[in-house]
Amino acid sequence: MLRCVIPLLLSCAACGVAPQPESDRAVAAFEVPLPTAIDRANFIATLQNSAKAYGYHVDAATPEELRTLSEVSPISLNATVWRGNDEEVVASAMDVSDHLGRVWISFFKGQDSRRFGAFRQTLMAEIIKRWPRTASLPIMPSGAIPLSRDLVLTPTGYQVKPSALPTYQAQPR
Repeated sequence: MLRCVIPLLLSCAACGVAPQPESDRAVAAFEVPLPTAIDRANFIATLQNSAKAYGYHVDAATPEELRTLSEVSPISLNATVWRGNDEEVVASAMDVSDHLGRVWISFFKGQDSRRFGAFRQTLMAEIIKRWPRTASLPIMPSGAIPLSRDLVLTPTGYQVKPSALPTYQAQPR
Protein backbone atom coordinates (compact mmCIF):
# COMPACT_ATOMS: atom_id res chain seq x y z
CA MET A 1 0.00 0.00 0.00
CA LEU A 2 2.77 2.42 0.94
CA ARG A 3 4.46 1.74 -2.42
CA CYS A 4 1.32 3.04 -4.16
CA VAL A 5 0.86 6.09 -1.95
CA ILE A 6 4.38 7.52 -2.26
CA PRO A 7 4.40 7.71 -6.11
CA LEU A 8 0.91 9.20 -6.01
CA LEU A 9 2.00 11.91 -3.57
CA LEU A 10 5.11 12.66 -5.63
CA SER A 11 3.12 12.96 -8.83
CA CYS A 12 0.60 15.27 -7.12
CA ALA A 13 3.42 17.42 -5.76
CA ALA A 14 4.72 17.90 -9.30
CA CYS A 15 1.34 19.13 -10.50
CA GLY A 16 0.69 22.83 -10.64
CA VAL A 17 -2.33 24.90 -11.39
CA ALA A 18 -3.13 24.67 -15.07
CA PRO A 19 -3.39 28.06 -16.75
CA GLN A 20 -6.96 29.11 -17.40
CA PRO A 21 -7.81 29.69 -21.06
CA GLU A 22 -8.68 33.34 -21.71
CA SER A 23 -12.08 32.25 -23.07
CA ASP A 24 -12.98 30.78 -19.65
CA ARG A 25 -12.49 34.06 -17.78
CA ALA A 26 -15.47 35.74 -16.16
CA VAL A 27 -16.10 39.13 -17.76
CA ALA A 28 -19.22 40.24 -15.88
CA ALA A 29 -21.28 39.18 -12.90
CA PHE A 30 -24.53 40.33 -11.32
CA GLU A 31 -26.67 39.63 -8.28
CA VAL A 32 -30.36 39.13 -9.04
CA PRO A 33 -32.81 39.14 -6.10
CA LEU A 34 -35.00 36.04 -6.51
CA PRO A 35 -36.60 35.44 -3.10
CA THR A 36 -39.50 33.23 -4.23
CA ALA A 37 -39.87 30.00 -6.16
CA ILE A 38 -41.95 31.89 -8.74
CA ASP A 39 -39.11 34.42 -9.20
CA ARG A 40 -36.63 31.59 -9.69
CA ALA A 41 -38.89 29.80 -12.20
CA ASN A 42 -39.35 33.04 -14.13
CA PHE A 43 -35.60 33.64 -14.07
CA ILE A 44 -34.90 30.17 -15.51
CA ALA A 45 -37.55 30.76 -18.19
CA THR A 46 -35.86 34.07 -19.04
CA LEU A 47 -32.50 32.29 -19.29
CA GLN A 48 -34.01 29.60 -21.51
CA ASN A 49 -35.72 32.07 -23.85
CA SER A 50 -32.61 34.20 -24.31
CA ALA A 51 -30.36 31.15 -24.66
CA LYS A 52 -32.61 29.62 -27.30
CA ALA A 53 -32.51 32.85 -29.36
CA TYR A 54 -28.70 32.50 -29.53
CA GLY A 55 -28.64 28.75 -30.15
CA TYR A 56 -27.54 28.00 -26.58
CA HIS A 57 -29.27 25.81 -24.02
CA VAL A 58 -29.81 25.82 -20.26
CA ASP A 59 -29.25 23.02 -17.79
CA ALA A 60 -30.99 23.79 -14.49
CA ALA A 61 -31.07 21.72 -11.32
CA THR A 62 -34.44 20.14 -10.59
CA PRO A 63 -36.19 20.72 -7.26
CA GLU A 64 -35.09 17.21 -6.17
CA GLU A 65 -31.46 17.94 -7.11
CA LEU A 66 -31.62 21.23 -5.20
CA ARG A 67 -33.01 19.42 -2.12
CA THR A 68 -30.14 16.93 -2.30
CA LEU A 69 -27.54 19.69 -2.74
CA SER A 70 -29.10 21.63 0.14
CA GLU A 71 -28.33 18.77 2.51
CA VAL A 72 -24.70 19.90 2.28
CA SER A 73 -25.25 23.65 1.90
CA PRO A 74 -28.47 25.56 1.20
CA ILE A 75 -29.07 26.40 -2.47
CA SER A 76 -32.26 27.37 -4.30
CA LEU A 77 -31.07 27.79 -7.91
CA ASN A 78 -28.27 26.31 -10.00
CA ALA A 79 -28.33 26.79 -13.77
CA THR A 80 -25.78 26.92 -16.57
CA VAL A 81 -26.10 28.31 -20.09
CA TRP A 82 -24.12 26.22 -22.58
CA ARG A 83 -22.92 26.64 -26.14
CA GLY A 84 -23.29 23.52 -28.26
CA ASN A 85 -23.55 20.10 -26.68
CA ASP A 86 -22.16 21.26 -23.32
CA GLU A 87 -19.04 22.41 -25.19
CA GLU A 88 -18.54 25.77 -23.51
CA VAL A 89 -20.09 27.56 -20.54
CA VAL A 90 -21.65 30.86 -21.55
CA ALA A 91 -23.05 31.82 -18.13
CA SER A 92 -23.57 30.27 -14.73
CA ALA A 93 -26.19 31.24 -12.14
CA MET A 94 -26.59 30.07 -8.56
CA ASP A 95 -27.13 31.13 -5.01
CA VAL A 96 -25.53 29.59 -1.93
CA SER A 97 -25.94 29.88 1.80
CA ASP A 98 -24.32 33.32 2.21
CA HIS A 99 -26.51 34.88 -0.50
CA LEU A 100 -29.52 32.57 -0.60
CA GLY A 101 -32.34 34.13 -2.61
CA ARG A 102 -29.85 36.45 -4.31
CA VAL A 103 -28.65 34.60 -7.39
CA TRP A 104 -25.23 35.42 -8.76
CA ILE A 105 -24.93 35.10 -12.52
CA SER A 106 -21.47 35.11 -14.10
CA PHE A 107 -20.75 35.55 -17.79
CA PHE A 108 -17.65 34.22 -19.52
CA LYS A 109 -15.60 35.64 -22.39
CA GLY A 110 -15.98 32.57 -24.60
CA GLN A 111 -14.27 31.60 -27.81
CA ASP A 112 -16.74 33.83 -29.68
CA SER A 113 -16.59 36.81 -27.34
CA ARG A 114 -18.75 39.04 -29.57
CA ARG A 115 -21.61 36.53 -29.59
CA PHE A 116 -21.24 35.85 -25.85
CA GLY A 117 -21.25 39.63 -25.23
CA ALA A 118 -24.38 40.15 -27.33
CA PHE A 119 -26.12 37.36 -25.41
CA ARG A 120 -25.08 38.92 -22.09
CA GLN A 121 -26.44 42.35 -23.11
CA THR A 122 -29.74 40.91 -24.35
CA LEU A 123 -30.23 38.74 -21.27
CA MET A 124 -29.25 41.43 -18.77
CA ALA A 125 -31.65 43.94 -20.36
CA GLU A 126 -34.46 41.42 -19.76
CA ILE A 127 -33.31 40.62 -16.24
CA ILE A 128 -32.98 44.26 -15.19
CA LYS A 129 -36.40 45.07 -16.66
CA ARG A 130 -37.95 42.22 -14.65
CA TRP A 131 -35.77 42.56 -11.48
CA PRO A 132 -34.67 46.22 -11.29
CA ARG A 133 -32.78 45.70 -8.02
CA THR A 134 -30.19 43.64 -9.90
CA ALA A 135 -26.68 44.82 -8.99
CA SER A 136 -23.29 44.33 -10.63
CA LEU A 137 -20.62 42.31 -8.82
CA PRO A 138 -16.89 43.04 -9.02
CA ILE A 139 -14.54 40.57 -10.68
CA MET A 140 -11.05 40.49 -9.24
CA PRO A 141 -7.83 40.28 -11.31
CA SER A 142 -7.75 36.54 -10.57
CA GLY A 143 -11.20 36.19 -12.16
CA ALA A 144 -12.87 35.48 -8.81
CA ILE A 145 -15.92 37.18 -7.35
CA PRO A 146 -15.31 38.21 -3.72
CA LEU A 147 -17.18 36.57 -0.89
CA SER A 148 -20.53 38.10 0.00
CA ARG A 149 -19.25 39.19 3.42
CA ASP A 150 -16.51 41.26 1.72
CA LEU A 151 -18.92 43.26 -0.44
CA VAL A 152 -20.86 46.45 0.15
CA LEU A 153 -23.78 47.58 -2.01
CA THR A 154 -23.39 51.04 -3.53
CA PRO A 155 -25.67 52.95 -5.93
CA THR A 156 -23.55 51.65 -8.84
CA GLY A 157 -23.38 48.01 -7.71
CA TYR A 158 -21.29 46.03 -5.26
CA GLN A 159 -17.75 47.00 -4.35
CA VAL A 160 -15.16 45.25 -2.23
CA LYS A 161 -14.97 46.65 1.29
CA PRO A 162 -11.69 48.58 1.67
CA SER A 163 -10.72 46.37 4.64
CA ALA A 164 -11.03 43.24 2.46
CA LEU A 165 -9.32 44.60 -0.67
CA PRO A 166 -5.82 43.25 0.16
CA THR A 167 -7.28 39.73 0.19
CA TYR A 168 -8.27 40.01 -3.47
CA GLN A 169 -5.40 41.96 -4.99
CA ALA A 170 -3.23 40.05 -7.43
CA GLN A 171 -0.20 38.42 -5.83
CA PRO A 172 3.22 39.08 -7.40
CA ARG A 173 4.76 36.05 -9.11
